[in-house]
Amino acid sequence: QFGFKYLHLCYNSKDEVETMDGIIIVNKEKGMTSHDVVNKIRRIFNTKRVGHLGTLDPLATGVLVVCINEATKLVQFLQEHDKEYIARVCLGKATDTYDLEGTITNEVSVSNVDEKKLDEVISSFLKETTQLPPLYSSIKVNGKKLYEYARENKEVKILPRKIQIHQIKRISELEYQNDACYFDIKLKVSKGTYVRSICYDLGKKLALPSMMVALQRTSSDIFNLENAFKIEQIEKGEYKMYSMLETLNNFMKITDVELIKKAKCGMKISLKDVFKHLENNPEMIVIAEKENLVAIYQLSDDRMYYKAARVWN
Repeated sequence: QFGFKYLHLCYNSKDEVETMDGIIIVNKEKGMTSHDVVNKIRRIFNTKRVGHLGTLDPLATGVLVVCINEATKLVQFLQEHDKEYIARVCLGKATDTYDLEGTITNEVSVSNVDEKKLDEVISSFLKETTQLPPLYSSIKVNGKKLYEYARENKEVKILPRKIQIHQIKRISELEYQNDACYFDIKLKVSKGTYVRSICYDLGKKLALPSMMVALQRTSSDIFNLENAFKIEQIEKGEYKMYSMLETLNNFMKITDVELIKKAKCGMKISLKDVFKHLENNPEMIVIAEKENLVAIYQLSDDRMYYKAARVWN
């Protein structure tokens, strides 16, 4: 992880703010949409060039990685990373959205859940599998978001998506309230995984209605809650902005002068040139000049050379 100390940053002019290129880890609060966060960051830094990595529903809290100005060009390279969550599950109630925001579709009284069976079912999710996304989601089908079909009561074919659940376990005791059973699970999943679908599917395996009642994203790749700041802190200048190069710690880095010259022109780089600096041929490499990101290169389809995926001039 980063291990940076807390900083208080102040800016005296709009021009200075506008030239900032980097990443801020926002601790999103409940009730805000990811787009709300983006709009607030745009206002704070006086720029329209703001993007985020991985949408969080209004119900969810926690890590939302926000890219500013030139760092928005990093989104395609960072959004594939795994994410960690803590979710609260309710057994005994189900909704059409698989969470608290929907309309209840099924409800039964739950008073005695077999803990051993529950943990076995939770463990059964630990694998690469396919998942049917919830109808109330922002996935687009034929140019239209799924929740728009749902609101219009129109049928739409939803295709399952391949996902990977790397870790999943129950981390709390069972709590019984209002004829329902509640507990927390912690999980690490691949990009595109809907945790509320996992909560819903968990109930199906137990032959019980279920839903997600709370969700916190605790990390997104190398970014975690320890590095995250709430919007009101950022508004006061209390935050840490990470450089583009810092956020690419998981990529192999090359700082050779000749390769920097080639990268600035977007020229091909041979495997031989890369082998001079690295022991293998990773899919992606970073070309850096001192502390500045110059380019990201990716291995060609025929694996014969590296081609420029993005160059920063």
